[in-house]
Amino acid sequence: MRRRAFQALNEWKESSIRKPLIIRGARQVGKTWLMKEFGRKEYGQTVYINFESNATLRELFADNFDVKRILTGLEIETGIKITPRQTLIILDEIQEARGALTSLKYFQENAPEYHIVSAGSLLGVALGSDTSFPVGKVDFLDLYPLDFIEFLEAMREKPLIDLLASHDWPLVKSFRSRYIDLLRRYYYVGGMPEAVLSFSQKNDFDEVRSIQQRILMAYEQDFSKHAPVSIVPRIRMLWNSIPAQLAKENRKFMYGIIREGARAKDYELAMAWLVDCGLVHKVSNVRKPGIPLKAYEDFGAFKLFLVDVGLLGALSELDVKSILDGNAIFEEFKGALTEQYVLQQLVSHGAHVYYWSPEKAQSEIDFLIQISGHVVPIEAKAEENLQSKSLKTYCQKYNPTLAIRTSMSDFREESWMTNLPLYAIHEVLRWKL
Repeated sequence: MRRRAFQALNEWKESSIRKPLIIRGARQVGKTWLMKEFGRKEYGQTVYINFESNATLRELFADNFDVKRILTGLEIETGIKITPRQTLIILDEIQEARGALTSLKYFQENAPEYHIVSAGSLLGVALGSDTSFPVGKVDFLDLYPLDFIEFLEAMREKPLIDLLASHDWPLVKSFRSRYIDLLRRYYYVGGMPEAVLSFSQKNDFDEVRSIQQRILMAYEQDFSKHAPVSIVPRIRMLWNSIPAQLAKENRKFMYGIIREGARAKDYELAMAWLVDCGLVHKVSNVRKPGIPLKAYEDFGAFKLFLVDVGLLGALSELDVKSILDGNAIFEEFKGALTEQYVLQQLVSHGAHVYYWSPEKAQSEIDFLIQISGHVVPIEAKAEENLQSKSLKTYCQKYNPTLAIRTSMSDFREESWMTNLPLYAIHEVLRWKL
């Protein structure tokens, strides 16, 4: 499979100010494969260390940060001579080795000629603890599940990708049924690499669901294995409440849905753990749509989405027929699935996403993003029911340069907003404002 992050890795490799790289992302989004494939294609040789399974090298980083000593230890363990710029050093599950993160500072200061890339599935949790972190001494790359464009590439639909990029909307319209069919399949399969690879080879929805269930089980095991014992039950309750949270017409997170009488302070640590692991996206409300959006963030009002749309369907036990064919019972949750999809595409393309729901008002804008110093409102519609009262109210009040309604309907521009097909929502981030 081809990942867009590969280009970012090449840019990192060629950078004159390159620092050791940390790849962040949830478990099983493809970090290990990406690092190994990058080493295989772009370097003469690769030294791969997984600290979860290598106790010997965990000790190497425990107390002494002498770079030459560390390199000697890596060479002895792997049998590979490490050459500057020719060898890629991969430190996987780096949070499992005490001192390994700290050592990156000394590589950056004393041996910048060595190329080091690292990752960890629970890295966010480690960074939130008392781990000594090399602030300013490392580069970061965030990796997410495959987005819809990467999914299309895995399905060998490169011409459809190029057509979207061309913005030839009349021609795009001619192939709308193919785009919509593939989009519905993506809603079910999602972007977890193992699920996408299986589906691209076998086109078997049952096998995809089995893979998704295994991934969800692995996440549950992580809760017990790595989270503080005192908050494990709350992590599980919060995690399992997300489908019900998103099934509401107003998708604002409500603690009372977890259990009656639940309060924010009871679940703060559980939520922070899930966010730090990359398993959920927390999308905050903003008090007003000003620049920068983060300055107006309302930390008390937010929505929670999962890391992947396919996993949301699996956690919700949503069957494939409901997604592909649709039925009246599914109509309510279809909106939740659509918002999850849109959020996932925006985040994976680098957007910082918020939403807008003013106090004591009926209107709500599903998502707000910043593009070139402008706030862009985005309203997500599951099908072609295109009443947009909230978006119209917002536009009348704030007169945005660009307003987006994304739906299954075709591209069209009106005086006050642009309808962008759901399968092309990523293109909003290329708009010139």
